[in-house]
Amino acid sequence: MKRTGAQIIWEVMVQEGVEVVFGYPGGAILPCYDAMLDYPVRHVLTRHEQGAAHAADGYARATGRVGVAMATSGPGATNLVTGIATAMLDSSPIVCITGQVASSAIGSDAFQETDVTGVTLPITKHNYLVTRTEDIGPALREAFYIARSGRPGPVLVDITKDAQQGVIDWEPDDSPVRLPGYRPDLRAMPEEFERALELINTAERPVILAGHGVIMSNATDVVRRFAEKTQTPVAMTLLGIGGFPASHPLNLGMMGMHGEAWVNTAIQEADLLLAFGMRFDDRVTGNVRTYAPKARKIHIDIDPSEINKNVRVDVGIVGDLRDTLEELLPRVEPRERQEWLGYIDMLKGDSAVRDIQYLPDNGHLYAAHVINDLWHYTGGNALVVTDVGQHQMWEAQYYRHEKPRTLITSGGLGTMGFALPAAIGAKLGRPDEEVWVIAGDGGFQMTAAELSTCAQEGLKLNIAIINNGFLGMVRQWQEFFYERRYAATPMRSPDFVKLAEAHGLTGLRCERREDIEAVVRQAQQTPGTVVIDFRVEQEDSVYPMVPAGADLHAMIRRPSPIAETAQD
Repeated sequence: MKRTGAQIIWEVMVQEGVEVVFGYPGGAILPCYDAMLDYPVRHVLTRHEQGAAHAADGYARATGRVGVAMATSGPGATNLVTGIATAMLDSSPIVCITGQVASSAIGSDAFQETDVTGVTLPITKHNYLVTRTEDIGPALREAFYIARSGRPGPVLVDITKDAQQGVIDWEPDDSPVRLPGYRPDLRAMPEEFERALELINTAERPVILAGHGVIMSNATDVVRRFAEKTQTPVAMTLLGIGGFPASHPLNLGMMGMHGEAWVNTAIQEADLLLAFGMRFDDRVTGNVRTYAPKARKIHIDIDPSEINKNVRVDVGIVGDLRDTLEELLPRVEPRERQEWLGYIDMLKGDSAVRDIQYLPDNGHLYAAHVINDLWHYTGGNALVVTDVGQHQMWEAQYYRHEKPRTLITSGGLGTMGFALPAAIGAKLGRPDEEVWVIAGDGGFQMTAAELSTCAQEGLKLNIAIINNGFLGMVRQWQEFFYERRYAATPMRSPDFVKLAEAHGLTGLRCERREDIEAVVRQAQQTPGTVVIDFRVEQEDSVYPMVPAGADLHAMIRRPSPIAETAQD
């Protein structure tokens, strides 16, 4: 068959099962866009290329399939960078296809020429510069394979305009992709299993640390069976939330900087940590020199570079988490741990952080109230996409996720502006789900233009803006560590109700807790995207909080309800 390079791009994507592409056209990618009209792939025109990358990321996280973003050369390609870095830090499988100036013009500072492969080299799992038509098909097939295999991640394929325009004889290739030197399916050594089993079977105070890998490896069921058989409590990383049911009696909640006080204390008192698909991020460990000083540590991860990178472990097992646990599970001994679990229950009894009834309810609207009530009025069944900041931590504390892939958030990079475009991708990947965006007034404004994408695509999203008039998390740090010197954190915002209406959408406002149910129900029943402006308490803070670099047990705790009520 005679095919142009542009046609080959779409042929390969159809072959790879791509149904949706997020992008923004321009000169260097125009041959590809011209060919697009002849292929059964839905293209979503975002309002900014960063939105395209985040939407592809949200699609990938919601579905487990590879998300695709597309942009032109120069500024179009560089506008993808933040979204690519976000996907890289959170191991999200996306493929970004960019146009490039003609191969004869490379290096001449041609109009809209940027060395995007050089720019993105540190933030991609792999990338390609394709200058020949015959190399387009193999490069794209490899890109999809690399993005989804092993530890997933973003891959960028930069294709020159003349390569897209070239014509060659082409036949589809469905043979397995083989890359010498790339071995994503590493298997654990038998001696590692034996040492791990010895530590597991002799531990008295173990804790499972469940990370994003639990969800990505589809290991939620085997983690639950492992925890139940060994009666081991489970702490979650931010990205691990949903990987273990929130209602399960062995679920402790989130660990780390804004984790539950009893979780961090249990980790510090444990004699064995079982790290499942997590990377000992600094927001999880605090001061690594004093982290879990009494515990032996077993780390299971598909990426060998993560073993002993941040925290030294006693046993490192490299492999797919689900496969590894399926092999370990029959050989671990059943245990009862009344004393250890009772001790943790006692710690819970001393902490009121997670119980909504202990938050002051004095006429003010608190963000925690909003999120807890959202959990209640959605039955805990919504797919929630958050932005980054205080609302993100409150969501992790007060919305209880029972299933995997129901919380999508930017963890490693902490990207403000992520939520709205990522929710667009998530909704297109799972159109039957009730999707809620939870965003701060600051982060929402970074990508608010994507409201027009929602309108143009006819998407049903519910958007809860936690509007406190500040860059909330930065303001909290200024309150705690900079003597309340609020430099550049007070923020004026537009009228979000009118902004929604300007995009042809519905806008609502809520200022009292007693009105939350009514506005949530109205949003659920209104066709199309709905924006709710929740006017919440301005100087509220997320508790507990471990100061950056401090010991994990050195938490700033929530003031007592009596003191807060008296202050109000």
